[in-house]
Amino acid sequence: MSNFSAIDLRRAFGCFPTGVTVVTTRTGDGRRVGFTANSFTSVSMSPPLVLVCLDQRASVHESFANAPGFVVNILAGDQKETAVRFASKVADRFEGVACDDSGAGLPILRGNAAFFECVLDQAIPAGDHTILIGQVVGMDDTDAPALGYHGGSFNQLARPERADKNVAASDQPLVKA
Repeated sequence: MSNFSAIDLRRAFGCFPTGVTVVTTRTGDGRRVGFTANSFTSVSMSPPLVLVCLDQRASVHESFANAPGFVVNILAGDQKETAVRFASKVADRFEGVACDDSGAGLPILRGNAAFFECVLDQAIPAGDHTILIGQVVGMDDTDAPALGYHGGSFNQLARPERADKNVAASDQPLVKA
């Protein structure tokens, strides 16, 4: 038994700044669906795996649990309205949102900071959420600053100057000890 409330827990979780994503897919009948998530992380470089967490009570839960793949759109700093829209209960979250289709027909939001097109590797129930693990089969990134979320508020994350995109990631240390 815990000695804290759900409100206390949510407030403490809010102390950890995160990025904001919109995860998208298509249903078996071709309808586009998506949701806002800040529970996103890289899992593995080889094979390239990422994960997102989806509330099992979400209206789109079954669509994602049964989809062969999904796209994680890392929102740009100016896409707060998109984050709010995909977190809402509107009937068509894509209405008025510009997007393109990947080669597999999955929706990719325009104007994002980056995206990862994934094939569903695993859907793992965990508490009141499902962890969707996807193998990255396509991706792209831009120089746009990302949208952040911290303490219940959205903010734009400053993007440091980047090394040339053509330099291999393995040539750049993540952390120097």
